[in-house]
Amino acid sequence: MTTTENLSVRILATGGHVPGDPIDNAALEKIVGPLPDDVLEGIQVGTRHWMIDTVTGRHLTSNSRMAEAAGRQALERAGVGADEIDLLVVCTASPEYLLPNVATTVQHYLGLERCAAIEVRGACAGWVQAVDIARRQLADGTARTALVIGSEAISPLMAPMFLDKDPFKVRMRERLTLYTFGDGAGAVVMRAEPAEAGHTDDFAFVNACMGGLRKPGMEIIGGGTDVSQPEQLRRKRLIDMRVDVPGTTTFGPRVFVTAIKDMARRSGWSLTDLDALVLPEGNADYFAREYEDAGLSAADDAALDGKIMENLAAVGATGSAAVPLALDDAWTAGRIRPGHKVVLLGIEASRYIYTGLSLTWRTPAPASA
Repeated sequence: MTTTENLSVRILATGGHVPGDPIDNAALEKIVGPLPDDVLEGIQVGTRHWMIDTVTGRHLTSNSRMAEAAGRQALERAGVGADEIDLLVVCTASPEYLLPNVATTVQHYLGLERCAAIEVRGACAGWVQAVDIARRQLADGTARTALVIGSEAISPLMAPMFLDKDPFKVRMRERLTLYTFGDGAGAVVMRAEPAEAGHTDDFAFVNACMGGLRKPGMEIIGGGTDVSQPEQLRRKRLIDMRVDVPGTTTFGPRVFVTAIKDMARRSGWSLTDLDALVLPEGNADYFAREYEDAGLSAADDAALDGKIMENLAAVGATGSAAVPLALDDAWTAGRIRPGHKVVLLGIEASRYIYTGLSLTWRTPAPASA
């Protein structure tokens, strides 16, 4: 599809999927050992979903299957057939394979012989990048209907931290990681339609990396080409996930404050104009208590009161799936409604990347909500 007519891009529906039953903190404590009460209160994750069997580590589903499930739910809610997709964009930091790209695997599961298939390797910030890639291709007529998915399989990366170990011998910093992260997938269906007379889309996009000269806040090491395969096999773990908790705690709020101010400048909206800020980790005390020091004024903080849309307590930190899962939760619950001014904001700790997209929401809640 290529056209010179004026097109308007809409999000038609969202979808979400988390694997298996929720794992609450009491159940997790028996597997990986306890966290101090004040730390638990700080991270504020009450349950999470993992795609692995917590006893054996066996995979009960896969990254691509979770992506497919979220995508199919979004398609069903939108009343769109899978065969109408001509652009598929999938974001993940935990694909099954280096190649083929994860979007082509999801394409296969959806039964599509031909479509544009793009993988974005971006974790927490990547899904917003993926939405903007789709938005631009829809707006210029390159595609008409897009499915944009964020999916993450983090539990397989964490399994070596606790499998076959005495729970009380799991290191405290690794327990913090284990209690924080979950698996899942979220999706949106987007479509380009002829714009009504006088209508102009009000999307605005921001994107920056603030940590080019900083130590990474998070690393997933192994399975790549950083050193030779024999050297990799001599490592303690084939895949190792490392989180710089002090670094993310102190610098993360600066990234958030910079991102929200950048978003306000680009969109022309003040924080009081916003109806919803989709920020998946917006309720985490270890993050929020640093806002003031990072430059968020008391007036700004008051303007955001009640507007942050997140579901961290229910699903944990889910990487590429975080923003779409929080969006799906807010939309289906009726907290995001037609006419609302919405900002989707992703912050990713590995090199402190932020991405933001503002839009006016135009989609009624699904009938089943």
